[in-house]
Amino acid sequence: MKLAELGELGLLAELEQRGLVHGIEHDAAVVEGLVVTQDALVESVHFRFDLLGWRELGARAAAVNISDLAASGADPLALLVSLGLPEETEMEHVLELYAGLNERNVPVRGGDTTRADRVVLSVTALGRSDRVPGRAGAKPGDAVVVTGPLGAAGAAFRSGRLSPVPSRVEEGQRLARVATAMLDLSDGIARDAGHIAKRSGVRLAIELERLPLAEGAELDDLGFGEDYELLATTPDPLGFPVIGRVEEGDGVELTLRGEPHSLSGWEHFR
Repeated sequence: MKLAELGELGLLAELEQRGLVHGIEHDAAVVEGLVVTQDALVESVHFRFDLLGWRELGARAAAVNISDLAASGADPLALLVSLGLPEETEMEHVLELYAGLNERNVPVRGGDTTRADRVVLSVTALGRSDRVPGRAGAKPGDAVVVTGPLGAAGAAFRSGRLSPVPSRVEEGQRLARVATAMLDLSDGIARDAGHIAKRSGVRLAIELERLPLAEGAELDDLGFGEDYELLATTPDPLGFPVIGRVEEGDGVELTLRGEPHSLSGWEHFR
């Protein structure tokens, strides 16, 4: 079977079933108290230089990894950067890239460089957390909350721009004290909520009219992904916007003013 048929989730499920990967159900791995996450950005797949510059690329690569640490309630400690570059790349561009990587004030502590046909940027972020909610603990009766407005990335893409990645480290640390499950919204709310529902063995009932929308965003923009706000299930909303509830059952139920509604989501390999 080809990856285009299997999809990212199908690939991960197959690897997990065969015992070739372990503990991959969360936004980050926890190894002896250290929270570790990694994300790769490939030119022409995840970004184009007609839409962003080298410094913006570095800043974005750091931010999306720090977002995974935020979803783990972690305090960011360091970044490791692996970088593949064409040999004709200008040195000034590489300096701009690393300036962007340092914009979130999390130090780059190592990594690797290699020659490549196109730019490939892989960042590993390290942090520490007293409590990582993960994705498997949601319970019926919990509230479903988000940390901020959604749809900004989809709205920006429609207008030929890229939206900034928010930093929700402090919000993640607050929520991690009480949340039963938490992740960051990178693939669209329907798809990401489905991760929690599947791992926790529950249904997430989400009322779309309760979602806070970013300025200029439309409902369909919620399926674009890349908002990087945090989605959590919790017995205590802590003042964050409540967009639904956890119920007995399975999957994700999306409604708009009481009527069923569907949203797309980002799917790697398809």
